[in-house]
Amino acid sequence: MHMNIEVPAMGANPREPNALTTEVDLVALNARAVRTSVDVAAQATAADMDRPTPCAGWTLHGLLTHMTTQHYGFAAASRGEGDPALWKPRPLGDDPVEAYRASARHVLAAFAADGVLDRMFPLPEVDAGRPFPAMRAIGFHFIDYVVHSWDVARTLGIAVGFEPELLDVALVVARAVPVGDARLAPGAAFAPEVSWSGGSRLDEIVAILGRSPAWPR
Repeated sequence: MHMNIEVPAMGANPREPNALTTEVDLVALNARAVRTSVDVAAQATAADMDRPTPCAGWTLHGLLTHMTTQHYGFAAASRGEGDPALWKPRPLGDDPVEAYRASARHVLAAFAADGVLDRMFPLPEVDAGRPFPAMRAIGFHFIDYVVHSWDVARTLGIAVGFEPELLDVALVVARAVPVGDARLAPGAAFAPEVSWSGGSRLDEIVAILGRSPAWPR
């Protein structure tokens, strides 16, 4: 599913003007990010579920609950379903990792459906007043799961890696996320950018989106 897209079309960001129109298979890149998140989460044990995460106020169990819920919410949106109730947290049951794995399979199947790129996605958690074009909505999902893969890996004290091609696109999307007061609003997806120098491309991405690459320091 290759399309010419303006990757930065996520919001007004004075740091990143409307630039970089490129040939990107965002559905495939998103699938790689999600599968990486599954591989990382699969290394967690029941004893890890109470660990703190880079997402302030969330344990690993809370983070996996959020990630699972988002998968089902985005899958519903891909089918044109906009009921806010579809975005309510889902219990993970006795096996949080398997519950997360099942949610990932669900959203990847939804995004792989014929014609999905021609649809509009209602995303009540982002803007209840308007649906979003598929590529922009999938871009939201993609950057979330690049960052959440890092969140889970850092929580567990393990490494996570992505291919340079994926990180190149993720950096452009990260730079397009609105800055300013939007980052301080209750329930904001990302905290304000933190200072960053050196390190990896993934470090740069998470710093732009409000995580310290040196977390928990």
